[in-house]
Amino acid sequence: MEYRLLGRTGVRISPLGLGTDNFANPTPASDAAHILLAALDAGINLVDTSNSYSQGQSEEIIGQTLKQSKRRHEVILATKAYYPVGPDVNDQGNNRRHLMRACEDSLRRLKTDYIDLFQLHRPDDRTHPEETLRTLDDLVSQGKVRYVGTSTHPAWKIMESLAISERNHWVKFCSDQPPYNLLDRRIENELVPLARTHQLGLITWSPMAMGMLAGRYPQPKKRPEDSRAILRGGIYAERVTEKAIEASNSFVVLAKAKGWDPAQLAVCWVKDQPGITAPLIGPKTIEQLDHLIPVLEMKLPAPLREACDKLVPPGSAVANFHNTAPWMKWQF
Repeated sequence: MEYRLLGRTGVRISPLGLGTDNFANPTPASDAAHILLAALDAGINLVDTSNSYSQGQSEEIIGQTLKQSKRRHEVILATKAYYPVGPDVNDQGNNRRHLMRACEDSLRRLKTDYIDLFQLHRPDDRTHPEETLRTLDDLVSQGKVRYVGTSTHPAWKIMESLAISERNHWVKFCSDQPPYNLLDRRIENELVPLARTHQLGLITWSPMAMGMLAGRYPQPKKRPEDSRAILRGGIYAERVTEKAIEASNSFVVLAKAKGWDPAQLAVCWVKDQPGITAPLIGPKTIEQLDHLIPVLEMKLPAPLREACDKLVPPGSAVANFHNTAPWMKWQF
């Protein structure tokens, strides 16, 4: 397996990362632990979570599993903070008060004395960037955090932060974690060029577009009862558009005609796009993980890349995976 540099750091990560949003909800703790250890056995060394996933239970499962297995040293452990995690009005955001406490709480749940990659889960327009960046620099200086990054941030805000950090000699962001799949390619317009120019890693989420690209929605007007669109609704349901299902079903036909499994092709397509460091896969079951492990060694043929471009042209979108980011406006 060819490991890839995480942005401008010297740290190498696997070409697929393990996303853990499903840990504890719906995947039980014992199954989640099995998935985590199997991913490590397969060579995946990037494990991504958040303090907001299942009210912190995802972090707890990871921490307990790594402690019991004594495999913490094998893992590039990434977590995030921003979303509300308590009833207090200040239990959220990217201000100093919340980030300091969030880091301490994540360290406790993860049962570790350092976090490899601490990420801002979303932008916070209520907090001045100097306050946020100075806080992150302090966390790195204290040894609690090794590197810092963002998730689902606009390119201009990342560039602004890089300039502020440069001016003040503070730690710089080394990565962003945006949504990216064949159905929503908008990061190719600004974020990917920025990342390639300034050596930022791109650790992307939802490569299978919530299962649409794996053939989970074969009927345009019908949603599977066990799909996120039904079980969670809200932002998840909004992403499943009729145009997205139409494009996905064409993608499934294309994949099968070329002898590819649709889910594997969807992930491989992201993995081998220019500027991408590693897509995150978030299996609910060990079977789903086993199905995607071969993508670690797969390569996307140029003719197949061109055929995918005809389904959804570069830089365009037929589904809105940025709908948790108000700064990205789009009409469907």
